[in-house]
Amino acid sequence: MNLKEKYVNPFTDFGFKKLFGTEPNKDLLIDFLNQIIPKSHTIKDLSYTSNEYLGYSDVDRKAIFDLFCTSEKGDKFIVELQKAKQNYFKDRSIYYSTFPIQEQAIKGDWNYKLSAVFTVGILDFVFQEDKQEKEVLHIVQLKDQNSEVFYDKLTYLYLEMPNFNKSEDELETHFDKWLYVFKNLNRLEKIPAKLQDKVFKKLFNSAEVAKFTKNEREQYEESLKIYRDWKSITDTAFGEGKIEGKIEVALVAIQNGLSDEMIVTLTGLSSQEINKLRHKPSTK
Repeated sequence: MNLKEKYVNPFTDFGFKKLFGTEPNKDLLIDFLNQIIPKSHTIKDLSYTSNEYLGYSDVDRKAIFDLFCTSEKGDKFIVELQKAKQNYFKDRSIYYSTFPIQEQAIKGDWNYKLSAVFTVGILDFVFQEDKQEKEVLHIVQLKDQNSEVFYDKLTYLYLEMPNFNKSEDELETHFDKWLYVFKNLNRLEKIPAKLQDKVFKKLFNSAEVAKFTKNEREQYEESLKIYRDWKSITDTAFGEGKIEGKIEVALVAIQNGLSDEMIVTLTGLSSQEINKLRHKPSTK
């Protein structure tokens, strides 16, 4: 694969974890998270936890987060990158948020006091029900019938990146700058004049593909291929006026060489159903 872009695509699994999932770069993640969480939960430091949940059941143990970390205050953060639409994304997001709640249980005498849990979703798509809206950041909490927050220790933050369309000249806040980076990093040739802050200089330095080792470059090439395949499939199957159903999505995914596990995540079909589609006689 000929890598023409100067900077890594942050919506690839490799790119996202290279920039935000390593100890040397945790200050980048801290700076980003502090733009979207309440000031009362401002992060000064955090530690990474294994992104594979060692749960009680086989289903639980299949849960793998993109990033899972804990602040110095004990607040828990799940940060998920979602590069394409998939069935039951909200269900999956809610399900994952229960894991850092359960792990706080203390054996023996425990008063049930919990630390706050934040689920952050950076989405390269817009929820179907939000198509007519232009909101970028959605903040979701448990509320009562009077729209009063019933429980403030469980928060879901979703960034619908296609709704962010500001140019460099229109950037006003530090939050705007972060959104601009996510949306445009791999399209840029140099650090924009408005992104000369120390944190962004470090990010651009870490994102420069030419500085990758041979192994990192190979991992990025594979990750970029997967990203492009996913985008191609979902843009075709879920595009405006082209919703054909789960089976069509699965068939396109099979043609593009995606694994059964990826297709299960993308469509919600079972592995048995996907296996039948793989062996379905050609209609050509």
